[in-house]
Amino acid sequence: MSAPMMMAIVTTGTGGTDKLENRQVPIPVPRPEDVVLKVLAAGVNNTEINTRLGWYSSSVRDGTADAGEDAARPDGGWNQATPFPFIQGTDCCGEIVAVGEAVDKRRLGERVIVRACMRAHGFDQMETRWLGSDFDGAFAEFVLVPAGEAFRVDCEWSDAELASIPCAYGTAENMLHRAGVTEGMRVLVPGASGGVGSAVIQLAKRRGAEVIAITSPSKRDLVVGFGADRVLARDDDPVAQLGAESIDIVVDNVGGANFGVMLALLRRGGRYVSSGAIAGPIVELDMRVMYLKDITLIGCTAWDEPIFPNLVSYIEKGEIRPLVSRTYPLDRIAEAQDAFTTKAHAGKIVLIPPA
Repeated sequence: MSAPMMMAIVTTGTGGTDKLENRQVPIPVPRPEDVVLKVLAAGVNNTEINTRLGWYSSSVRDGTADAGEDAARPDGGWNQATPFPFIQGTDCCGEIVAVGEAVDKRRLGERVIVRACMRAHGFDQMETRWLGSDFDGAFAEFVLVPAGEAFRVDCEWSDAELASIPCAYGTAENMLHRAGVTEGMRVLVPGASGGVGSAVIQLAKRRGAEVIAITSPSKRDLVVGFGADRVLARDDDPVAQLGAESIDIVVDNVGGANFGVMLALLRRGGRYVSSGAIAGPIVELDMRVMYLKDITLIGCTAWDEPIFPNLVSYIEKGEIRPLVSRTYPLDRIAEAQDAFTTKAHAGKIVLIPPA
């Protein structure tokens, strides 16, 4: 008897959107401590595109928009060689439709979001396993995840809104948590209109911080709507506008040529925190600025234990709300990712599997 099948988008290797194949694969079967989710919605993120392009390879020195599509990059994955062919998809909202023998059957039917960043050996160690990067993810009709990584959420949000939370808001909350953002601090957010940037604004405001955003002029009103107290245009001189040593925390997933400017803006004892580098991973660092100003540089990938439970509580209390830019059927993933890379949108682009 043949195994039940599902439709999935299988990424076959490093390259362009031609590496995304819509094909039939077996529906996953739960191991004792796993659950199978019917995927209700799956968000699109930089990480899926970067992994497909092999951008994490040490050979790539450009920003994510200039990584190119034609090079074989065996070291282009997050932790090790990317496990091609496999199913990407880091953001998942789903319904539990099957459980392993060690999982409470009362969980069947729960609507959940998945903690995409999983600590392989517990929260006292930094090793991670990422849904859709290290093993099959949510760009499919069904996905298999450990039961403890599927978090029930009780709210009236749409599936697409919930699928906007895991990667962007998990990343944002983790950066603010690690940087110790508290009430009254002055926080600067370059790249403020994207999924992570808009999440940082909302979550920093929730903590009582003053938020200054940097974005394109066309997205100014939108960023103000997220809660930014002040908005600078990308072409502005932030030191002239704000003053040197005027910022407590820089939350920067842009990187590139403006890295030195961000350090100039930080007060003595300030903190620079990052989980990305969309404008370019290679930056110029003046060590004297770093140590003479007692600046702390914080890299953030592994999510700390409180992050995801906190996000669920914020959702259920109505303290945050994502913006969904547009949804696409799952089989139009190439179109969705092309739209994502233009950066003309604000908020999240979300894929919807067939009903």
